[in-house]
Amino acid sequence: MASPQRVPRSRADTPALHARAMDNLSFIRQTMERATAFTAVPGWGGVGMGAIAFAATVLAWDASPDDWLATWLGASVAALGVGGWAMVRKARQGGTPVLSHSGRRFVLSYVPPVLVGALLTVVLVRAGLHSSLPGTWLLLYGTGVVTGGAFSVRVVPLMGICFMLLGTAALFGPAAWGNVFMAGGFGLLHVVFGLIIARRYGG
Repeated sequence: MASPQRVPRSRADTPALHARAMDNLSFIRQTMERATAFTAVPGWGGVGMGAIAFAATVLAWDASPDDWLATWLGASVAALGVGGWAMVRKARQGGTPVLSHSGRRFVLSYVPPVLVGALLTVVLVRAGLHSSLPGTWLLLYGTGVVTGGAFSVRVVPLMGICFMLLGTAALFGPAAWGNVFMAGGFGLLHVVFGLIIARRYGG
């Protein structure tokens, strides 16, 4: 009885196997990336944003409506710069690109409510409704944090919910408390949750 002979593998099969293996590795990498939460939300960056808000609270105290608005708009630009820089830095330290799949979903979910807030700011200022700005800003910022936080660690959407609750209180609370609500939200909440994130999720 003749023993079965081994059929030699053709050289053409080797590149095909290699290509299939690379495709499988790429698929596995993409699947893991999509399943990974965006962990580059900066804790210490949040603390820095809160410190900026506390400084703005002091500067805007007893200011005219226009000066109040200019102070908080300047503080928001500075805070976003600090937060963005801290996010990029944390992502690099963790070896994760900011615009990974989860990072892109975080940004695309976070940005629209913030842009809506910017548009409503123009409308409210034109109408002379400066007293409605704290509630509007807190509510829409919180909405962005909740929607973006759906792709991040659990504490992030919780922070967003706290912003939304405070924003609701600011909308229906006394107009004279606007600066206090701003300090409580953009100041205190950023610091408290920033420290939690820094402690639990590495900076």
